Amino acid sequence: MATYKIPSREACVVHNLINAHALNKPEQVYVYFADHDMRWTYRQLRERILRYATGLQQLGVKQGDFVLSWLPNGPHAVQMFLALNYLGAVYVPINTSYRGGVLQHVIAKSGAKLLIADSRLIDRLTGIDTGILKTLVVVGDNTAGIPALKIFPESVLSEAGGQLSPLQRPIEPWDTHAVIFTSGTTGPSKGVLSSYIHTYEFMQVLQHFGPDDCQFANLPLFHATGIYAVYSMLMHGGRVCVADGFHTNIFWATVNKYGVTTLGLLGVMMQFLLKAPSTPHDRDNTLRTCMLVPLDDDSLRFAERFGVDVYTIYNMTEMSGPLYAGPNPTVSGTCGKARPGVDLRLVDENDIEVGEGHVGELIVRTDMPWAMNHGYHNDPEATARAWRNGWFHTGDALRRDADGNYFFVDRMKDTIRRRGENISSFEVENEITVHPDVREVAVIGVASSVGEDDVLAVIAPVAGRRIDPAAIIEFIRPRLAYYMVPRYIRFINELPKTPTQKVTKQQLRDEGVTVDTWDREAAGIIIKRDSLK
Repeated sequence: MATYKIPSREACVVHNLINAHALNKPEQVYVYFADHDMRWTYRQLRERILRYATGLQQLGVKQGDFVLSWLPNGPHAVQMFLALNYLGAVYVPINTSYRGGVLQHVIAKSGAKLLIADSRLIDRLTGIDTGILKTLVVVGDNTAGIPALKIFPESVLSEAGGQLSPLQRPIEPWDTHAVIFTSGTTGPSKGVLSSYIHTYEFMQVLQHFGPDDCQFANLPLFHATGIYAVYSMLMHGGRVCVADGFHTNIFWATVNKYGVTTLGLLGVMMQFLLKAPSTPHDRDNTLRTCMLVPLDDDSLRFAERFGVDVYTIYNMTEMSGPLYAGPNPTVSGTCGKARPGVDLRLVDENDIEVGEGHVGELIVRTDMPWAMNHGYHNDPEATARAWRNGWFHTGDALRRDADGNYFFVDRMKDTIRRRGENISSFEVENEITVHPDVREVAVIGVASSVGEDDVLAVIAPVAGRRIDPAAIIEFIRPRLAYYMVPRYIRFINELPKTPTQKVTKQQLRDEGVTVDTWDREAAGIIIKRDSLK
């Protein structure tokens, strides 16, 4: 007999949540936009969403359609996300740093016919295959034409008139509401299919906030974490503060100005805040709870210094928080214990369970249907690999102690984590090998002094060629997101390989940054996030 209970439409479907809050708490603030000095009540939210949804419908968007959104955090990004879901359409955001082959891949995989994009980004569409895209809605002043695309200004949405046509059918909790592209491991980026139940279930895990809270959404709405912040407060009927990013120098001022009570911080963000000079007013803030990932020895120091309760979690875009701990966990390095409703196993390469204290790949399943991803969009092969034997395979190596605490050990899959961004080594390698003097390349992560990884490219040049490492950076800079550009470049004659000619990246990881490795930051080449201001 099932022990779970499928949530109702009223509990988790965006269309129903917006209508209910606009009726029951119309003048309560739903969202603050910290970079625009703007706020919307639930009544104003519904009015804006109705206009956007009507405009989208008039452009041909139907229930179940996949639509691309390529926007920085702000009013347009929030409106696009919620208006698409209000229609029963699927929100497919694109990382605003994408360009070149990575951008082309996401557009092709999405199967979308309509894209809304910031005007400062659309020049990147020139020279790539835009797939079956037919319509481009532009936010901003750049109206440069893109061949084969019909272009409209954003006013076609924000100033739409007429009535919204009724839904073809009720939007169900198990319907897909978003496709979030997460970086590939042994292949290109994959689009995670996420249902309303999937997102709702993750919010249910987080028991440390509710309707009286204000959540800080300072991670982008093309990442699951940004979407969760906006959705969680809609689900609870609380408030959310949306900002364009994390900025150490104004962090606490923003928290206090908007009454932020809960947020999530990646490890490097916590370190930036801890390294700031201490003041007598460190605890004079509105923050009550904080999710820290990963949990380390500095986490309790953060909690004590700033007067907050800290929690931790293990999650990825595909899952719904199978491990969770808090408040103020005392087991250093833990990523939590199993939450109710999940089955977890640590297994070897044959899916045979390993013993307590041994390292194995974490595989997961839930008792509630749809409570995790339901595959990768337009990628049945990747879906089958991830879901083999009826369990979702995380690709991460963990161990478990006698008390049921889990500890992250390493990534079994070939991905790199740099300052909150997952980087596919495959995608970086693809762009570097386009250079005519590069014969082959292996891209790996190496330890960074500020936590997580830096990117190292180990390059074997074409025989007889010499390559200037700065020229490699200049070549790939227009082809990759800023955070994907390697910090380190090392040249060797041959990449180490197995007898079956697979590159032995573990050997390169063990060698790390060698004395002959070039460091672009030491050379004075600093690459920052593309400014959209």
